Amino acid sequence: MKRRELFGILAGLSCAFAAGPALAQADKPIRVGMTVSSTGPFAPAAQSGFRGIEIWVDDVNRRGGIEINGVKRKVEVVKLDDRSDKTLVPKVYESLINDSNVDFVFAPFGSTLTGAALNVTESKKKFMVIWGASSDALYAQGYKYMISATQIAASLVGQTGMRALKEAGVRKVAFAYLDEPYPASQTSSAADYAKSIGLEVTMMEKFAKDTKDFSTLLLKAKATGADVFYPSTYIVDQMTIARQMRETNTNFNAVMMLYGSEPQFLTQAKQDSMYLLSQSIMHPKINWKVTAGMNRADMLKAYETKFAGAQYTADFQTALAYGAGVIAEQIIKTAQSLDAEKMKQAALQLSGKIVTLTGEYKIDETGKQYKNEFVVLQNQPGGLEVVYPPEVATAKMIYPVPTFDKRK
Repeated sequence: MKRRELFGILAGLSCAFAAGPALAQADKPIRVGMTVSSTGPFAPAAQSGFRGIEIWVDDVNRRGGIEINGVKRKVEVVKLDDRSDKTLVPKVYESLINDSNVDFVFAPFGSTLTGAALNVTESKKKFMVIWGASSDALYAQGYKYMISATQIAASLVGQTGMRALKEAGVRKVAFAYLDEPYPASQTSSAADYAKSIGLEVTMMEKFAKDTKDFSTLLLKAKATGADVFYPSTYIVDQMTIARQMRETNTNFNAVMMLYGSEPQFLTQAKQDSMYLLSQSIMHPKINWKVTAGMNRADMLKAYETKFAGAQYTADFQTALAYGAGVIAEQIIKTAQSLDAEKMKQAALQLSGKIVTLTGEYKIDETGKQYKNEFVVLQNQPGGLEVVYPPEVATAKMIYPVPTFDKRK
């Protein structure tokens, strides 16, 4: 054998051995774990959010995957059920990490379940991307390997609504909240902000999980002389409260419910949703100048194609979760790694540099999100309208709203 031929064979073998690990890595998907509630109070939002994750995964894999160190790897989601049960969450996240060998995780829906998962993910050094939990307490625990990709901090959620009420002429607000971390934090912060801009807080009343009869709470709020009733809880409770307000003929000049513009709410509550104020980041008139991922229109088109038989259209939970997937992809690309420490460094590095369909991504050192401000909507006789802030408003807020006996 000639010397030149021998060198050629050796070079070919060297390239083959070098390519081997890369080819093997290309065949290995990026495994991301999360839990989704099949039952319980968190189920509607959790399932809506998961559909957003599925749209992101489809889009990533259509493009060949996420490139790490020159190799594109597709994304695979491992989903387990948490049944809206915080005592179950640690076990299922341990299973995701120990048994399913996921590379990183998306948080479950809600601050209660996310808080239960964080001790596990932190101890296992797995990076967590939050999309639907905003209790400020989550960011005061010193957790190192988590960020909120799209969900604004609870302490900031209510500020836009309070400004809208103030400018509409409201003077007094009665607050009620579910005794859980997110509603409690969101209500406390909204009430503090209301006071800071000159509104009088007439009531701060908490209620227990599984409360079914809100009539006493409604009468108490009415007796305080409040112009506005602001109950902070999840969508099922809010639909019940709206129905019982009509049934007991308890009128306020305005009522604000965070989920009042959700497709599920509008479809199921029907007449009880009329004139409600709500906050959202998903509305045809809200279109950010997107720098990463699909814009709102394209995401909705993908949703309609993939979930043609879905009972509900995409909502803000879908958008938050899809946007979180987009942020996760950018973090991986920047980190060029799935290591939790490197992903957190990349997440901080990207702060203020990405705009998804939900708005600007911006976090502090703790991972707390403080952009993506929700606009205020009102379900008016002609349909949903953006009523605040003025720069994106499509209609003026109806205030005071008609009493139940004067509604058609």
